Amino acid sequence: MFTYEYKGIRVRYADTDQMGYVYYGNYGRFYEIGRVEALRSIGFSYRDMEEAGTMMPVYENYSRYLQPARYDDELTIKVTIPELPAARVVFRYEIRNQMGAVLNTGETTLVFLNRETNRPTRAPGFLLEKLKPYFT
Repeated sequence: MFTYEYKGIRVRYADTDQMGYVYYGNYGRFYEIGRVEALRSIGFSYRDMEEAGTMMPVYENYSRYLQPARYDDELTIKVTIPELPAARVVFRYEIRNQMGAVLNTGETTLVFLNRETNRPTRAPGFLLEKLKPYFT
């Protein structure tokens, strides 16, 4: 299982709604930030994957809102990949504030698509090589 924590996302005023809570639609952006930084931490680049001909769009997204994040909170996003990817990859998320309180949990499933045909394909070998050590 692969796990990574990305720290230091500061909630901006523009992230909040009229109640002063982070607008629910922004959690998907937080997931993306965590996901990209988690993969970057092992030397994997979305850009390189796309230039090599594979896209990775979101197929499913689930969120559970436990407590509100608020303006000026400093968030930590814990990202977990529970299984080695095949034709799809699952990411799990836990978002905490600076006090360590769990505010949100979520999960996204992304699929691998051939950029030219727009058809499903297997996970790129160079991604699997970087992830395999975490699943032995």
